[in-house]
Amino acid sequence: MTRRLRSGLSAVLIALSCLLVPFGALSAWAAYGLADTGRYVTTMAPLAADPDVRDAIADTVGNGIVAEIGRVTDAGPARAAVAPFVHDAVRSFTQTAAFRTAWNEGNRVAHDAVLRALRDGRDGRDRPVTVDLAPVTAHVKAQLAQDHVPLAGRIPVAHTEVALLPAQDLGRMRKEFHVLEVAGFWLPVAAVVFAVAGIALAARRRRAVTATALGTALGGALLGLALAVGRSLTLADLPQEVSQPAAGAVYDALTATLRTASWLLVALGLTVAALTWLTRRRARRTGTGTGTRTGPRPRARFRLGLRRRTPGTPTPPQQQEPTRVEA
Repeated sequence: MTRRLRSGLSAVLIALSCLLVPFGALSAWAAYGLADTGRYVTTMAPLAADPDVRDAIADTVGNGIVAEIGRVTDAGPARAAVAPFVHDAVRSFTQTAAFRTAWNEGNRVAHDAVLRALRDGRDGRDRPVTVDLAPVTAHVKAQLAQDHVPLAGRIPVAHTEVALLPAQDLGRMRKEFHVLEVAGFWLPVAAVVFAVAGIALAARRRRAVTATALGTALGGALLGLALAVGRSLTLADLPQEVSQPAAGAVYDALTATLRTASWLLVALGLTVAALTWLTRRRARRTGTGTGTRTGPRPRARFRLGLRRRTPGTPTPPQQQEPTRVEA
């Protein structure tokens, strides 16, 4: 293989490796981070203390309870009088340890239901994935009754199911999830293999290592930029009734690991590139590994007054001392 062919093939492999870095990190995060129930619950647990998330939950659950009261009791003025108490009760409930326990358990149940629907489609019947809000309503009803709020005993504790995944989208999402699981393993492996092969084929390996490191840093920076753009687009597409601060807090919590990975890629790439540049500069100064001569150069011989003989130049005759004969 010629030197030019090796250099071209090395450049292609290194470019492919750097291109796969952000996609590999994204797919691995989705396949092994979001798909793990324990990690998901641990990631979402701090949001139970977030003020924006608690206000959004209080408004959503409170409005649902008030609407259910109006539907069952058919008392418009009474419902308007009870509504502030219901919202205050739900808001106070979000500040208790029981709410944090219910929050974690609700996230665990919802995540298990979603994974089961995405991974198990053998029966051929797609059913919507839902979460029941009856436990939260029952706790709010008990707290209102303890505070002697009017009509608290008439609040219906119905099994209110909130749809997480619609049935018509499960088939498409199941295929995408399977592709994501495969890509989450093979894309990072392919990125590493391409990088190692590109460096091994390179005619100048120090430059290849530097290019790979800089490309990895660039991939990490592009991943961080994509996360920022994705956050803006996600919040812009939300309906008006959805709280944008709460949605932003959820987005930041879910992508915290991915943002950390992007910064690590940038730091690792820049560090390796800087170390490679420093070792290359040091090698040039000492003359090791570059094929240069460490002895005096030919030019120094002229500076010392010595002339180089060219082939065919006659050697000047050497003067001999006269022989002395003693009598």
